[in-house]
Amino acid sequence: MSPATSPQEPLDPDRIAAGLSTRRIGRKGVVFAETASTNDLATRYATDPANDGLAVFAEHQTAGRGRAGAAWHSDPGKSLLCSVLLLGSPCPGELLSLAAAVAVAETLNDDLRVRARIKWPNDILINGKKVAGILLETRGAARRVAHIIGIGVNCLQSAEDFPPELRVSATSLAIEAGAICDRTAVARRLLTSLDRWVETAAASPAAVTDAWRQYATQLHQRITVIYDGRRFSGHCIDVDPEKGLVLRLDTGGIRMFDAAHTSIDKKS
Repeated sequence: MSPATSPQEPLDPDRIAAGLSTRRIGRKGVVFAETASTNDLATRYATDPANDGLAVFAEHQTAGRGRAGAAWHSDPGKSLLCSVLLLGSPCPGELLSLAAAVAVAETLNDDLRVRARIKWPNDILINGKKVAGILLETRGAARRVAHIIGIGVNCLQSAEDFPPELRVSATSLAIEAGAICDRTAVARRLLTSLDRWVETAAASPAAVTDAWRQYATQLHQRITVIYDGRRFSGHCIDVDPEKGLVLRLDTGGIRMFDAAHTSIDKKS
């Protein structure tokens, strides 16, 4: 059991690590009061192989980002902002992104008894609203590939904390669970789940994709994707860990759409 903390209490790396039994992720952890981006901070540690599995947390990001350069909005102390550094992972980035999404959804469902779902490729939804996002970036570091898994979870926000334009599409754990969550407990559970799913990804990619399918919102739905500026509509019939969404197109044929070049049309 982790030491009891106040929901408003700043994150503490010692409390997060207390009794943590992970094999790789979170064995080392640091917390910053403020930074531009936890992903950028994690990259700075990538030159030292001993930092494999490092978890970098921040109370506030001044330049947090999501996919395609989208900004991540978060008031200080209201979210769980974390980046995990993986050095020399045998898994492709697409598979690690799926594993991270499964880990986040599992964490929220198990800890808070909410029904978190995954909107491909990196959004976590509760009741159709975004509660968390994942940004995986791949960098070269000292002749080794570095994967940085950035995760942001809205924890303590009220509806008024979101900009007016986001209130219809964003939510928080406090709103959905009807109670104030302990960010330290969420961090510990997240690192534990992520550790297990990253290990599973290396041993059995199919197990990750099977779990992802259980949480997916688009699977078996008709959707429209935007791929390199072009729109494609069809039914999502599967997900491939390396090649992305598999659509049976309205125009005929089956095509795969990778996450790096594809987004979901919000009107679909």
